[in-house]
Amino acid sequence: MADGYIALRVPAHEDLGGFVALLRQQRVPHRVYEAAGEQVLEVASAEHARAVSKLFEAWRDNALPDELRSPPARQASPSGPPLLLSAPVTLALIVLGIAGFLLVYLGAPVSWLSLFTFAPFEFAGGSIRFGDMGSQYWRLITPAFLHFGWLHIVFNSLWLWELGSRVERTLGAAHMLGLFLVIAIVSNGSQYLFGGPSIFGGMSGVVYGLLGFSFVGARLQPAWRFEPSAPIMLLMVGWLLLCLAGVIEVLGFGAIANAAHVGGLLTGGVLGAVMALLSVGLQRDRG
Repeated sequence: MADGYIALRVPAHEDLGGFVALLRQQRVPHRVYEAAGEQVLEVASAEHARAVSKLFEAWRDNALPDELRSPPARQASPSGPPLLLSAPVTLALIVLGIAGFLLVYLGAPVSWLSLFTFAPFEFAGGSIRFGDMGSQYWRLITPAFLHFGWLHIVFNSLWLWELGSRVERTLGAAHMLGLFLVIAIVSNGSQYLFGGPSIFGGMSGVVYGLLGFSFVGARLQPAWRFEPSAPIMLLMVGWLLLCLAGVIEVLGFGAIANAAHVGGLLTGGVLGAVMALLSVGLQRDRG
């Protein structure tokens, strides 16, 4: 529910816990956030907004119909499969990343690996020869799925879930897919532009893009409660600076796609600013 309809505005000190439990019992999509010293409750449509407003009056006046007074049915724990399925695009990206890692790890033929790199390549005369992408535009995306080690895929998958699932649960699968596509294209293109033809890959550029999106977007749109914590920001930005300084390569972790990281981070920040400002504008018009 990226942009909802305001159903209620109540003082910040008023306890909405019981009413929110009632909405969950009735399976009414909603979200609650604080703005200008008030609690704001949004729903998915104007019709829901009117119905929820009337229901709130009845709830506050203790005039609910008998069928709504029964205790809510016990709900399943948010852990396990339901939690995973709450962010299907993020989950699919992780699965594709694991598939890309297995392609490399299991020693797939070079011709197979060459299908997914930014530029096609082949071994000739003991050296690598790169070709042109031509009209094979899937290559703008597919390097994000290639991973070249256990640490590479494990950490990228963990960070992708940590950041991507929170964004997807707030903005929806379509927005998450769009963010991935744009960030992947820019981060992969940046690495090719600044690093030249090479075999590079990984979801790190997308992860940094989601980091930038989450930080900037949540700062500008308070209803998006997915801003990364200070320790996460410190860790991620610190790691990026170490990579840019060349420390990580000196320690033997291999070549780092720094241009992809920076390109992804900047792209995510810009997208976060644009989408958050549009969301705030629409919210004001509807309010």
